[in-house]
Amino acid sequence: MKNFFYTCLVLSFITSLSAQQTMYFPERNTTWESRPAKDFKIDESSLSRAVQFAKDNEYSGSRDLRIAILKGFEREPFHQIMGPTKKRGGPAGIILKNGYLIASWGDVKRVDMTFSVTKSFLSTVAGIAEDHGLIRDVSDQVSKYIWDGSFDGDHNSKITWEHLLQQNSDWTGSLWGGKDWADRPPREGGLDDWKFRKLNEPGTVMEYNDVRVNLLAYSLTHVWRRSLPAVLKENIMDKIGASTTWRWFGYENAWTEVDGVQVKSVTGGGHSGGGIFINTEDMARFGLLFLNKGQWKEERLISESWIGKATSPSIPNPSYGFLWWLNTAGDRQWEGWSENLYYAAGFGGNFIVIDQEHDLIVVTRWLEPGKIGEFMSLLKKAL
Repeated sequence: MKNFFYTCLVLSFITSLSAQQTMYFPERNTTWESRPAKDFKIDESSLSRAVQFAKDNEYSGSRDLRIAILKGFEREPFHQIMGPTKKRGGPAGIILKNGYLIASWGDVKRVDMTFSVTKSFLSTVAGIAEDHGLIRDVSDQVSKYIWDGSFDGDHNSKITWEHLLQQNSDWTGSLWGGKDWADRPPREGGLDDWKFRKLNEPGTVMEYNDVRVNLLAYSLTHVWRRSLPAVLKENIMDKIGASTTWRWFGYENAWTEVDGVQVKSVTGGGHSGGGIFINTEDMARFGLLFLNKGQWKEERLISESWIGKATSPSIPNPSYGFLWWLNTAGDRQWEGWSENLYYAAGFGGNFIVIDQEHDLIVVTRWLEPGKIGEFMSLLKKAL
């Protein structure tokens, strides 16, 4: 009888542990199921301190994002707003453990601009293209797919999809009125230095540059032969139960002809307007898909091989993969967190953090960007 009782106790413990580790996936238009942090042995007082820190450290830029954008990028010659913008809300966020909601703050259903977080969605559209065989391999030269002159010339013809995804192509040219050299120019020098600089060999130097990211979006539009928001909606957002409120915009003049139809080419960010406008819950759903290695419930939406590529360090910048930031050793590393952690990051303190070591998703909106490391340190104390 004693052995029987012991066996039952052990089985009960295993069952309880298994249930605790089961990943939860919320249905569309449902109240996200929450669990007390203590159920996962997370210290609730430390978690509350991290949440309060996020509330107390709102992004210092104007809530009128037209003003914030123009101020934030005032160094760029000829910079102007070319796509939609939207006044933002206050700090908001979500923390998930095994998919369950353990903390939230602010208006998590409010749709706001998300700036360069858009890049990680764009990366995913490229991944689905490779998964579907539309792109044979990201090591292919883009000129084999896009032959309209965008990748002509000795330099631009060398550029691969991988170079565009890692932001180390050094593509030269202009797109939708934006010039590559005028986007986030160096601190030193002036117009002539920037325009007539020596080009870097593709794959050797990483430069954050929205014109080149928008070129990736343009190129993928022609590979898919349809709008990228439609591709994202059909292949990802509908399947993860996202709301119907998110939008993906391009610049006002960013129209291209695909099979006789005018299609809007979207942007990979919002520093001239545009990009993905989305609520916090939908961002968390997207992060949860990646936490579960590309599978939503029983359906695989993104291949594990693509996620592995997308989150592998690039040679010029080990902290950057395919439009995802990585927690590898370096200036951007968050101390105490696994090097396997990766995240999407956007202007104004928009983040989607995927931490597979602890089965955590962290989404922040309008947290002062320089405070994200301190916020994550506070959160780590709760685990």
